[in-house]
Amino acid sequence: MNKLLLVSVIVVLVLGCFGYVENSSARGAPFLGMASWYSRRDPGVLKTTANMEKFDDKKLTCAMWAVPFNTFVEVRNLSNNKSVVVRVNDRGPAKRLFRRGRIIDLTKEAFSQIAHPKEGLISVKVTVLSENSKTFSFNSL
Repeated sequence: MNKLLLVSVIVVLVLGCFGYVENSSARGAPFLGMASWYSRRDPGVLKTTANMEKFDDKKLTCAMWAVPFNTFVEVRNLSNNKSVVVRVNDRGPAKRLFRRGRIIDLTKEAFSQIAHPKEGLISVKVTVLSENSKTFSFNSL
């Protein structure tokens, strides 16, 4: 009985934390952290994204845990002030990387627009632009 109560409390706490993150993004509060990039050549990258689209590292998309799929976000490199708008179509960064302050994984194309891929990891501010793909669209996405 005690184990069931403990598991229930943990589930409520975890769901409460995720709810807070989504609510803060809806209010336009920016996320600050680190961004990395991923490519189809990386080990462990699947042929499809978490929302079952074909993975294409030449598109302006990203992996992020804190917002729903098809949300458009602006990612601003804090060292050079360059920015790119991407659509969330995958989940990530990987949990082990998330603990190191990474909040978003960009496709190689998206990362290349705000930093040289050799940098690998950059400080960014991520701002939610739209949580409805019908209100914000790109032909290139």
